[in-house]
Amino acid sequence: MNSSAVVWTLGAFLLALGVLIVVHELGHYLAARLCNVKILRFSIGFGRPLWMRRLGRDGTEWQIAAFPLGGYVKMLDEHEGEVPAAELPRAFNRQSLAKRAFIVFAGPLANLLLAVALYAFLFHNGVEEPRPILAAPPEGTLAAEAKVGAGETARSVSGKPVATWSELRWEILRHVLERDAIELETQDERGHINFHRLDLSRLPAAALEGDVLPALGLRLQPPDLPAVIGSVQPGSPAARAGLQAGDRIVAIDAAPMAGWQDVAKAIRAAGARPLTIEVERAATRLELGVEPELVEERGQKVARIGIAVRDDPEARRAFLVTVRYGVVEALQRAVTQTWDTAVMSLRMIGRMIVGEASIRNVSGPVTIADYAGQSARMGGEHYLRFLALISISLGVLNLLPIPVLDGGHLMYYLAELIQGKPLSERVMAIGQQIGLTVLALLMGLALYNDIFRLISG
Repeated sequence: MNSSAVVWTLGAFLLALGVLIVVHELGHYLAARLCNVKILRFSIGFGRPLWMRRLGRDGTEWQIAAFPLGGYVKMLDEHEGEVPAAELPRAFNRQSLAKRAFIVFAGPLANLLLAVALYAFLFHNGVEEPRPILAAPPEGTLAAEAKVGAGETARSVSGKPVATWSELRWEILRHVLERDAIELETQDERGHINFHRLDLSRLPAAALEGDVLPALGLRLQPPDLPAVIGSVQPGSPAARAGLQAGDRIVAIDAAPMAGWQDVAKAIRAAGARPLTIEVERAATRLELGVEPELVEERGQKVARIGIAVRDDPEARRAFLVTVRYGVVEALQRAVTQTWDTAVMSLRMIGRMIVGEASIRNVSGPVTIADYAGQSARMGGEHYLRFLALISISLGVLNLLPIPVLDGGHLMYYLAELIQGKPLSERVMAIGQQIGLTVLALLMGLALYNDIFRLISG
């Protein structure tokens, strides 16, 4: 990864992290203000303050700290120091059980509401996505056994209609977690309706480590684009060889190129080996020598020559569909999408706990930063989707019943409700130690998975 890509990835990651932390802590802050609890400090990050200002009638400290992976809202509390008698009614620990639970729950809730807002904006603004057009499945996959044909368009999964590739992936993933069979309804290029039964219980647990569709043999069929160059990157191997926008690639190393997919495959297969590219330019045929360069992409060396395909509006219309809804329906779908994603996350965690899903699904900051950079490079729509997904994940993670997390505090409050009094200081201290240990193990696992992904590609 070159320096500009690193800067882009780091910037996208820090922006996402900042937005998610600010939204989460604002949830706690606004709920506390609503309950008239005094706020002493609002911090983005932990550790030594890099910037700090005192604002408001309570002199609340607003700060940015050195370690950015998190934040906190410090409230007036007798457990953390002496509180003047006049301010006791504004101490967090003096609030009713319902108010304390509301303040704690408001952080994860804010993250879920952010996801709803982002999805609602995207659904209303219009989301352009690939149609669920299937390529020929590889031999030996479940899709091949079910006789899924090339060019078939998925219409529904076990009766649930799907209009886009992401909807197809989502519906199948839900069924994969349940380990049941699905009936895939498709329509071929002649308009005939077909039904294919795929027994997902035969799919190994390791398949959940990545995109589940390729593991099933369900692959997106790319558009049939002509082998015409749309742009040439300045300073690239293609530019140095004399390739120009508008050139039609006829052959590579004497092998005919029927379309852009053939061009991409030929370049990838060449590696660093020099290529002879025959192009047609203004009714003239030229042979140009190109030496591909190897660039690192997600831990692998990939051949590139610095060309992009020319946009074909007709092929784009056939390949993409724009999904757009009115304000009310967009909001309804956003709530449903957020709820379904949160439930899916909890189910995945449950599967990992019982050993039915691989713990390699746990991702750390390196992987998240990589996804942040990739989605940002793909455009604003993809970055907002990434932000919504990570916001849901953060909300769900904080609701887990682990001491030191919001869910752990809610667990304490539930115990208080049942026994009629708060837990003892000793029990809570032990819980804190357990929670910190669990979090340390999770962070170590996430970092190990990040390193493993980088090494293995």
